[in-house]
Amino acid sequence: MPRITTVIFDMYETLVQNPSGISKSSFATIIKQQGLDTTADELWEHWLPANEEFGKTRVDPDRPFQSYFSAWKGGYERSFGILKLDGDSQAATEQFFLDLSQREPYPETDDAVAEVQKRYRTAILSNADDGFLLPNLKALQVGFETVLSSEQAQIYKPRPELFQMMLERLGVTADETAYVGDRQLEDVYGPSQLGMHPVWVNRDDRPLNPDLPKPTHRVSSLLELPQLLDGGLKS
Repeated sequence: MPRITTVIFDMYETLVQNPSGISKSSFATIIKQQGLDTTADELWEHWLPANEEFGKTRVDPDRPFQSYFSAWKGGYERSFGILKLDGDSQAATEQFFLDLSQREPYPETDDAVAEVQKRYRTAILSNADDGFLLPNLKALQVGFETVLSSEQAQIYKPRPELFQMMLERLGVTADETAYVGDRQLEDVYGPSQLGMHPVWVNRDDRPLNPDLPKPTHRVSSLLELPQLLDGGLKS
C-alpha cells in the first residue's frame, strides 16, 4: 500500500458547488444590468458553443494558452454579435467571474478537509483563473499549503505537466500523493499519468466513461475520504 503524505484537491464540484445550469442566473443578471433585449436561455444557447470549443482546444500543447476570462469574453462577443446586441463583453465576463467566485462549499467540505489536514498536507490544483478561484477560497473555513491554478501554470488538466508542477512545488513524489476530484478525464486520468493516486468524487452516481481509466478509489461524499486515506487506499 502507498504511504500517502499529501492530498491535493480539485475545487469546483469537488469542494464547492457549481451545478449544471447555475451559470444561467449570471446571464440573467448581465441582461438586466446591460438592458439587453434577450433572455438568459437565448444568450446561454449562443455562448455555450464557444465554451465547449474552448474545453476541447485548451489542452492542445500546440495552441497558445488562453485564460477562462479571454475565452468567456470571446463567447460573449460572439453571442452579442449573432444576436445583434450592443453588449459589453468585458463587463459581462467580470460579472460572470464575480458570481463564480461566490460558489458555496458543499455542507461537508470544511469538516472533511479539516479531518484530512490532521494527518496529511493539503493543496489545491484547479482548472481556473485566479480571478474567481482565489476569492472563492475565502468561502472555506480551511486553508491550504499551496494553491495552483491553470492560469498560474499556463497549462490545463489533464496534461501531466500541470500535476508535475504541483508535485515540484510541494516537494513530494507522485506515489505519496492522492488527488481528489470529480471528473474522470481531468481528475482520474490526469494524475494517474504520473503515478499519483486519484480519488474520484461521484456524488450523483454518474456512469463511468469506458474509454477512460477506471478509478481505483471513489467516494460519494468527502466525509468518506479520511477513512479511505487512513486505510492506505486499499483497492
